Amino acid sequence: MPHRVPRPSRRSAPLSAVPLPASPLLAAPLLAGALLLAAGCAAPAGGSADRAAAPARELSAAELRAAAVTDAELGPGFTVTVIAPGHGETGPDGGRETADKPVCQPLLDAVAPAAGPAKAARASASPAPVSAVPYAETDLSVALAADPSGSLYGGLLGYRGDRAARLQAELEGLFGPCAEFGSTAPPPPADRSRGVTRTGHRLSRNDTPTPEGADAATGFTLTNESGAVVLAQRAVLARVGPALVVFSTVGVGAEPAPVPDERVVRHQVAKLRAAQKARES
Repeated sequence: MPHRVPRPSRRSAPLSAVPLPASPLLAAPLLAGALLLAAGCAAPAGGSADRAAAPARELSAAELRAAAVTDAELGPGFTVTVIAPGHGETGPDGGRETADKPVCQPLLDAVAPAAGPAKAARASASPAPVSAVPYAETDLSVALAADPSGSLYGGLLGYRGDRAARLQAELEGLFGPCAEFGSTAPPPPADRSRGVTRTGHRLSRNDTPTPEGADAATGFTLTNESGAVVLAQRAVLARVGPALVVFSTVGVGAEPAPVPDERVVRHQVAKLRAAQKARES
């Protein structure tokens, strides 16, 4: 469905979905997320508007990476960094963050910062009927010179067949039962004296228009409270054929997470859709 200041990574928490005080959920950005996004998924969907669209081809991992938006395409004031595979990970999985409501566990699994095989194994053990693990993923960060607080962390997630649509539909159902829930996480292996970390989470929808070229778009905010630290991650998830695009921002304390820059989302959706069409021709 992101804390130290979040760094672009998938384990993001995208969703995804996501993802960030010492709570694993916020230890990495949601993309990837979702993704929900994502984590990563990806991340949960909210306020989604679907559009009829012709089926799109699946891109290879290299093509998905090449479809990431660039500085030149966004224009002056933007700096895009595509994260090399495996970079930005938080290290070995120190233990699974466990939701107090089992129905919310897929959300944590989508954005928690587990890496590699541990991530895939954990996702496959999730009660979610649709695997949140993509066959290919490209993570990136977008820095805004005019507004550093509005910098985005995102990901392009490729899925087989109709899994992107099914995952988005499944995560849509989390807004009711997961409006408020809690979680516990074991201490990191390097410091078992810290004890269990307890975190409160709040999940809410944000009205999000569907960008031109996307089949559906959803928006949500995931708030994480651990002790005196409050972190909020605001994300936009757009489905483009069999792929998901997730961008998120982070707010700390009284500072709300900014709305993900619409220009970045729009350009990324357009480039991904163009790449899918080019493959078809």
